[in-house]
Amino acid sequence: MTLAARIACLRIALICIGLIALLCIYPLMLFWPSGWSWHTGYSDYPLMIVGIYATLGVFLLMAARNPLEHLSLIWFTVWSSVVHGTIMAAQSLMHGAHLGHLLGDVPALFIVAIVLAVLTPRGEAARTMRRSTWLKSFS
Repeated sequence: MTLAARIACLRIALICIGLIALLCIYPLMLFWPSGWSWHTGYSDYPLMIVGIYATLGVFLLMAARNPLEHLSLIWFTVWSSVVHGTIMAAQSLMHGAHLGHLLGDVPALFIVAIVLAVLTPRGEAARTMRRSTWLKSFS
């Protein structure tokens, strides 16, 4: 896959992930609580998580316009998803009532991390494309 094709796929992935984070987390918590919601009954936790992920979704959508200008946000999303997913997987295994998360939000976080990590250019390729994009902005 050429670097330009990777960037095009990355833009699509950022849009899809951004829309899911913005629009789907809360409905998933409502309709599949055993896989997406960590609290039963009244809790302030779900609204905090929805707020964080909705905000991330908005910024991922903005990053889709020019991913190379938002590499730190993309890598934050990758690594925070790995950390969050790992912690939730361990907690799911330690507390049997939360095993449903191993089929819900835990794999979703790892899928997000893998997709973004595979599609995001690194090293010299990213620097070269950024320079090329930057220079075109002055032409």
